[in-house]
Amino acid sequence: MFDLPPAVALRPASPARRRPSPLGAAAPRRRAIREIPAQERPRERLAARGAAGLTTAELIALVWGSGSRGLGAVDLAEEALARHDGLAGLARASELELLDLPGVGAAKAAQLTASFELGRRLVADWPAGRWTVRAPRDVADRLIPLMGSLEREELRVVLLNAKNAVLKVVTVYQGNVSASLVRVGELFRDAVRMNAAGAILVHNHPSGDPTPSPDDLHLTAEALAAGRLLDIELLDHVVIGHDAFVSLRDRGVTFDRGEPGLRGRPAAAG
Repeated sequence: MFDLPPAVALRPASPARRRPSPLGAAAPRRRAIREIPAQERPRERLAARGAAGLTTAELIALVWGSGSRGLGAVDLAEEALARHDGLAGLARASELELLDLPGVGAAKAAQLTASFELGRRLVADWPAGRWTVRAPRDVADRLIPLMGSLEREELRVVLLNAKNAVLKVVTVYQGNVSASLVRVGELFRDAVRMNAAGAILVHNHPSGDPTPSPDDLHLTAEALAAGRLLDIELLDHVVIGHDAFVSLRDRGVTFDRGEPGLRGRPAAAG
């Protein structure tokens, strides 16, 4: 067995800063949108300045369209951001956590969830068209926005041609990702259909810690064996956390053709 160094973080962690709640007992009365001068309203400011000229709270207010019980949409958005320590925390909030926010009902929770999901998909699809994998980070940068905040495990397979250009990303399993539950044949079904030359396994840890488990290593060994039989090269297994990832290839697992299975080697520097 080999030692696994710490996970690779995509962005440096920063201490959470909580702003005082605008709904506190001492907070002054907030104005509804209709009470704000027209030139100061989010929609008018959007037309005048463009989306980049608006604050995060104003953008959320535009998604919601209205506030609640005399509280303006901007103030409602500021409260939501404060309670979840900013936009990243709000994006990871579950539906129940969103519904627990003052003034946020099922409709506003659904609007916000849909907006965040559209943003994740845009990041994953940008730039448009086929993309090439040159390093594990290329996969992580694409899939962390989609998988890093999932509440349950998902296993996806990135299918590649002979030049490592991505043909398709397939979701093959949702639930507890382990070799005892995942059918290895499912991992390569679409690879065989599309005549893929290679594949990369990607799955997430809902805990946020991407450190590979014994089950992850076992699944990788089973997939390596199956790939060799099918003449489809398994290039890596990337485990995703909230804002970090681990590449098993970079951390000591041998994926080269002709090897009998997993064996340790000196870990690559993160």
